[in-house]
Amino acid sequence: MSKAILDAITADNSVVLLVDFQGSLFGGVGSGDRDAMHNSLVATAKAAHILDVPVVLSSIWEGGNGPVIDEVTEQFPGQKVFERAGQSFDAFEDEGVAAAVRATGRKKLVVSGLWTSMCFAYTALHGIEEGYEVYGLIDAAGDSTPDAHNYGQARMYQAGVIPITWMPLVSHWMHDWNNPKAGQLKAEVFGRYDKMLSI
Repeated sequence: MSKAILDAITADNSVVLLVDFQGSLFGGVGSGDRDAMHNSLVATAKAAHILDVPVVLSSIWEGGNGPVIDEVTEQFPGQKVFERAGQSFDAFEDEGVAAAVRATGRKKLVVSGLWTSMCFAYTALHGIEEGYEVYGLIDAAGDSTPDAHNYGQARMYQAGVIPITWMPLVSHWMHDWNNPKAGQLKAEVFGRYDKMLSI
């Protein structure tokens, strides 16, 4: 069993890379519930902001796909979104993205994106090649069809990407309810995006 699976993912040892969460690409998702994907994405971004987990944002062809959605960028005001000049499906082929991830010095890389089988998968696989312990944030991702989403996931898992969803990820980051930011996380993240706690 990989040591990466056994090692705890923490707010101090991980970095998040969000790829192509743009309006037009969301509009083309046909693999599942777009609202659920949106909530998972925003919950993760808010928790990362609260806990000071570094987040790298990348986009592709904003002229056609629109910018990264406001609910994400407003969590990181003034932060650069790396629009990939060559429009590569693999965000790691953009030197700005790669340098921003490397600059954090962190080896646990949480990746998610649109679409699962393309920009998300290509970036995650490249992350594995670069030596990162890659976690795929699956519930924030989607694709044009269920098959594309499912086979994109399968391809990543075969390469060693570790699947995770937003709630266990944020819970790992928080670690326990003694975290000094637990109250803020409960109010702004768990209480808002977890259906059980928001009842």
